[in-house]
Amino acid sequence: MTDSTYVTFPGRLVIVGFGSIGQGVLPLILRHVDMPRDRITIITAEERGKEVAEDLGVTFRLEPVTEDNHRALLEPLLGEGDFLLNLSVDVSSVALMRLCREVGALYLDTVVEPWGGAYTDTSLTPSQRSNYALRESALDLRREPDNDGAPTAVVCHGANPGLVNHFVKQALLDMAAETGAAEATAPADREGWARLAKALGIKVIHIAERDTQVANQPKAVGEFVNTWSIEGFVGEGCQPAELGWGSHENGIPLDGRRHEFGSDAAIYLMRPGASTRVRTWTPLEGPFHGFLITHNESISLADYLTLRDGAGFLDYRPTVHYAYHPCDDAVLSVHELAGKNWRMQGTQRLLMDEIVSGIDELGVLLCGNDKGVYWYGSRLSIDQARDLAPYNNATSLQVTVAALAGMVWALENPRAGVVEPEDMDYARILDLCRPYLGDVVGAWGDWTPLQDRERLFPEDVNTDDPWQFSNVRVS
Repeated sequence: MTDSTYVTFPGRLVIVGFGSIGQGVLPLILRHVDMPRDRITIITAEERGKEVAEDLGVTFRLEPVTEDNHRALLEPLLGEGDFLLNLSVDVSSVALMRLCREVGALYLDTVVEPWGGAYTDTSLTPSQRSNYALRESALDLRREPDNDGAPTAVVCHGANPGLVNHFVKQALLDMAAETGAAEATAPADREGWARLAKALGIKVIHIAERDTQVANQPKAVGEFVNTWSIEGFVGEGCQPAELGWGSHENGIPLDGRRHEFGSDAAIYLMRPGASTRVRTWTPLEGPFHGFLITHNESISLADYLTLRDGAGFLDYRPTVHYAYHPCDDAVLSVHELAGKNWRMQGTQRLLMDEIVSGIDELGVLLCGNDKGVYWYGSRLSIDQARDLAPYNNATSLQVTVAALAGMVWALENPRAGVVEPEDMDYARILDLCRPYLGDVVGAWGDWTPLQDRERLFPEDVNTDDPWQFSNVRVS
């Protein structure tokens, strides 16, 4: 299947941004999408990736996309039935989505981005520069009257957000089948998925990820090292921590705040995500502390799995958040970054060829069922990634194959308007991605955030409900 054609595409493809994800996804597109290379154009703000584009025979244009020039730059390259793949940073996703709708082109991104500077704009409140607000700005486009039958615009479809949203649906069905607590057939709509999660007793969902990739050159002082976009990681790590807020929670944290607009499915904390740690678990790593980094899936999944009663009051919603332990050199980089008052180090290094071992264990951890916690996801090693696709490591491949799958789904469903991962066919996406994900497994565990703490620090825990966020958060 890794050599098969997934879809034929006669149009033009414009890739905006060509960092690690752009370089990793291009060979997958050329392998699985039947289209001429001379109909692909890369537009990017950096020289990085130029040699990859030349090796693959694709046009490479070094031209930053800005608020002032984006229409003049992109309109000549896009028309009815063409495709814009947005893998950039500091370029407004909503602006590009609107342009694509006007000209009839399809669209996909892996994260909703604002124009450069918005994340640190002190004229905006933390709420206004949150992922919650960015998501609402994308959904505003979906709420417009002409969305029905408009060209498909897939929002936030990489590994996470994206792939993990589909993992949640598969995990719910697995749990239903193994426990008998609910019917193990895919619900027909959003309410059905929420009722399934409620029937299974799901109180908390972690996107639980442990990256153990190691390079032959350790991090140097004054250097930021990571296995995927450094700009992306630092940008979201410096944003306030955000999480979907569950109906079982007794009250929001002292530094927690609600938004005064939108779905009210999430809260944010008055501190950066890269300085907020949470307890979590994966089958291979066991218990560990991860960073509570803001991510779109924390909000969209919580919103999607919300139930309200007849009067509109909240009946059910799980708490949802990212719990991320990047590679060890990236952890050291974050500690150094925080110590420098969140000012980026002078040198950055994306780990790729120098990685000598390790895996990325990326999945979803569903908590609250009587049988225990259930983790479902991908265990992809660096050796497997290199065997499967060029210009990738284990982390990037989990992102790039999901971007490819989202692109294929959009081409198969070209008039769906603005869609989030939850709106897509989870089974189709997982079928497209699975050949590139290494070992895809589900595993039960008996972990709770109270593990060992009741014995060592009994005054520090809420034993009435282990799944309170106050137990998950590391003080």
